Amino acid sequence: MRGYSMHKDDYQRRLARIEGQVRGLARMIDEEQYCIDVLTQIASVTRALQGVGLGLLDEHLGHCVREATERDPGEGDAKITEAVTAVERLLRA
Repeated sequence: MRGYSMHKDDYQRRLARIEGQVRGLARMIDEEQYCIDVLTQIASVTRALQGVGLGLLDEHLGHCVREATERDPGEGDAKITEAVTAVERLLRA
């Protein structure tokens, strides 16, 4: 079971809302909306995606990493390294 399974519906709703925002961005471009308004919406979508990512990371640490550490400290260390790499990718995005 994945750490986010309990909140899967919440994540799907949030991602569907983000998908709608992205479609709205495409529409804004098609309609040649003011650049600053488009940039504002891009920032909003970016923050929304970061929120989903942080939620998943929180659940990964609280569920997957904790379970791995309890099973085998070496496996826990590997999961921590994996999580750090994921955080690095989030920060570069």
